[in-house]
Amino acid sequence: MKYLTKEWYETCQQTGLHFGLRVHSGTYEWNEALFQRLYKRKEKEHIKQEREMYNMDPRYMLKHDGLVLTRVDKAFSGEEVAEEDQMVYHMPPEERAHIEKLIAEYDARPPFDEKKCKEEYKEAMEWNFEHKAERLPKEISEQIADIRVFTLGYCTREILLQLKKQSAENTKEMDRVSKEYREAILAQDIPAEIHSRVQFHDCTVTELLTGDEVVIRFDTRGGFTNINKLTLVKPEIIKQEGEIVGSYWLYQELYRIDNGYELHVLFDGKNMPELIVRCEDILAEEE
Repeated sequence: MKYLTKEWYETCQQTGLHFGLRVHSGTYEWNEALFQRLYKRKEKEHIKQEREMYNMDPRYMLKHDGLVLTRVDKAFSGEEVAEEDQMVYHMPPEERAHIEKLIAEYDARPPFDEKKCKEEYKEAMEWNFEHKAERLPKEISEQIADIRVFTLGYCTREILLQLKKQSAENTKEMDRVSKEYREAILAQDIPAEIHSRVQFHDCTVTELLTGDEVVIRFDTRGGFTNINKLTLVKPEIIKQEGEIVGSYWLYQELYRIDNGYELHVLFDGKNMPELIVRCEDILAEEE
């Protein structure tokens, strides 16, 4: 990758380091009582939210059936709305059947399990306590008295100011690289139809075959396309790094070369695998 590199991706992940943080005067030193008090507060908020979601009756979705809809321009024009400017929404039978199935499952559900909710919250927070500092610049994480309290969303005023500054700098760098990337890609003069053949963002690589052709197959359920096979004709592999199979297609860069194209791909997986291939043609199809 020339622009959308692993380093650029990491920068993108650090543009909101200060989000959700509040200043608390007790965070200048380790205070177990403070942590326990704040943990109980956050746990209570989490349980309340989960309980509300669990008890959300799907019958509300049936209210759309028979709803009278009015053309937007007429609704806001201030003029009298005529009958021809309205329509009644009739829910398709398959949609109603799906909602009725959800209702049956809702009515048969067991009581909300608060104990299980607490256990799941505890497990998630313990993972966060362990990994939260990994996202932070080392010089800032070393100033945090209790990473558990920080993970719950509280810090000193000094740390908050540093994180805001770092986030702003990272956003500026992210935007600079993104602008350079867009300009470089536009300069390639590659037809949009060719670009459309390598749009596999968030698709999972299920197979990678190399030889006379490079063939990549995908599970597209997490992506935005039904195309699940990419073929690179007469390839020359410039770089193949990491475990690509099982990883998610994250970003691509496509460049024009004398006899075809040079495709760069960054994947979301262990150590962020990367693939660079030169080829004469790019084929995409749905098997």
